Amino acid sequence: MEEVRTDPISTQRNVILGLLIALCAGAWAWLAWQGAGMHRHPGSPMASPTMGMQAPLFVAMWMVMTVAMMFPTAAPMLLTFHKTQENKRRGGQAFVATWAFLAGYMIVWLLSGVAAYIGAVAFEAFASRAAFSAETTNRFGGAILFAAGLYQLTPIKDMCLSKCRTPLSFIMTSWRDGVMGAVQMGAIHGAYCLGCCWLLCAIMFPLGMMNLAVLATVTVVVFAEKTLPQARLLAQATAVILTVGGALMIAAPDALSTFVEG
Repeated sequence: MEEVRTDPISTQRNVILGLLIALCAGAWAWLAWQGAGMHRHPGSPMASPTMGMQAPLFVAMWMVMTVAMMFPTAAPMLLTFHKTQENKRRGGQAFVATWAFLAGYMIVWLLSGVAAYIGAVAFEAFASRAAFSAETTNRFGGAILFAAGLYQLTPIKDMCLSKCRTPLSFIMTSWRDGVMGAVQMGAIHGAYCLGCCWLLCAIMFPLGMMNLAVLATVTVVVFAEKTLPQARLLAQATAVILTVGGALMIAAPDALSTFVEG
C-alpha cells in the first residue's frame, strides 16, 4: 500500500492561515461583546476618546482591534514571507521566523496604541480645560475626518500602500536573515501598514471606537486598498467621502454627532 505523504510547507501555511482566521474571529467576537455591553449601559463614557479606560486596558483594546482589522490585510504578506523562508531554510525555522515577523508587526501597532492613548488623554485634558461644548468637540472630529480624506491623496499614502500591495517585492528588497531579522522585517512592514492606515484608524475616535459598523467599514476599505486592482481609484473615492463628511461635520456638528455633553 502506497504511503500518502503530506506537504509540510502546505501544512504549515494552512496552520498559519487557520490561526490568523481564529485570532481574527475571536477579536471580532470580543469587540461585538464589548460594544453590546456599552450600548446596554447608556451611562458608560463611550463617546470619550479614551472611553474612560486606563492605559493598559485601552492599549489591550487597541491590540484586539488591530488583530480584527489588520490581520486580514497582513495575511498575504505573512504567507508570502513564510513561503520565501521555506525556500531558504528548514520548515521548523521558517515557522518560527514567520511568527517573529508577526511579532515585529504587532510591536509597531502596540506603539501606535500607546501614542493613540497619549493623544486621546491630551485631547480630553485640553477639551476639559477649554470647556469645549459638544458642538466644538464634534467640529474637531470633523477636522479628523477631513484630514483623513486629504491624506488619502498624499504621496506618502501612495508609497506606503504600494509597499503593502506587493508582498514579494517588499520581502526581496527588505530581506534580513535570522529570527531577529524577521522581527525587523515585520516592524518595517508594520510601519508601512501604519503609514497607510493611521488616519483611517483615527476616524474611529470621532465616529465611535466601539462602533462595529465603522470598524467593519474601515477594515473593508483597508483590505480593498491592499488587494483590489483599482487601489488608487478606491483611495480617491474614500478621500471624497471623508472630506465631504468632515466638512459637513464641521459646518453642522450635530449632523454626525458622536460626542455628547455629560
